[in-house]
Amino acid sequence: MAWSQQEVRELKEGRYLIIDEEPCRILNIQMSKPGKHGEAKARIDAVGLFDDRKRSVVFPVTHKVQVPMIGKRQAQVVSLSESEAQLMDLENYEMFSMAVEPELKGQLTPGSEVQYIDAMGKRRITRT
Repeated sequence: MAWSQQEVRELKEGRYLIIDEEPCRILNIQMSKPGKHGEAKARIDAVGLFDDRKRSVVFPVTHKVQVPMIGKRQAQVVSLSESEAQLMDLENYEMFSMAVEPELKGQLTPGSEVQYIDAMGKRRITRT
């Protein structure tokens, strides 16, 4: 299981939740007051970790949402090609390939260490 459940009222800015099957980082949470015949609602603005799309959702504060398990790990760059990097995880020595984003192309060199996130079967380099 790559996620857990949490009530909307327990979420905080900077944490994560799943919207449209995509892990997202919460940018902003606005809580409304309970109405005469209803309960308080929360508007959540978030951005996708892997697609960088902004998303907004509204839920009652007692609604349960899925929260992804995010792994922040270190890897060493083994080799580079035009659009891919071959990486080795520094904890379990697993070898894998990952697409290199255009803004990171000049920053990666073989032998250097990078930080990447691993969530819901997807990976992305976050820091060089």
